[in-house]
Amino acid sequence: MSFAPTIVHTAAAATTGGIDPLTIGLVVLLAVMVIFMFRNSRKRKRDAEQLQNKFVPGAEIMTQHGIYGTLISVDDEKNEAIIETTPGTRLRVHRQTISRVIDPVEADEAVIDEPSGTQLEAGTHELNQDHAMPAGDPQYGERVGDAIVEKPKRAPRKKAAE
Repeated sequence: MSFAPTIVHTAAAATTGGIDPLTIGLVVLLAVMVIFMFRNSRKRKRDAEQLQNKFVPGAEIMTQHGIYGTLISVDDEKNEAIIETTPGTRLRVHRQTISRVIDPVEADEAVIDEPSGTQLEAGTHELNQDHAMPAGDPQYGERVGDAIVEKPKRAPRKKAAE
């Protein structure tokens, strides 16, 4: 008999006066999640504002679907943008499908070094003008030999019975 009141008494004391470490951990975890959510929200808002500042007619853009084009016009009222993908081809898309504005980057000209070695020294081999390969070598996919192979002929189709 004395055992049951003791259990009830200790359980009541633990819930009223003690702080559970699991509760503290959950509250800290919730606070960290809220902080990261606000931080991420501000970052996305800042990126969206920067993208909107770059929306000027004539800018090179890319949509979320991977379509590249030139921005022709933006209608804020209808949330539409007109993109010209190729000369004469214009697409009307929702404004939010434009994922980024492409910054013009000038490509460096690649410097091609001539191969050094004994195989292609001047005057030793005649080069094929199409692919800069030695003229006697077969090209990739080229058949070697005198045998001429014809394509097999298809069997005539049978007409469907009416």
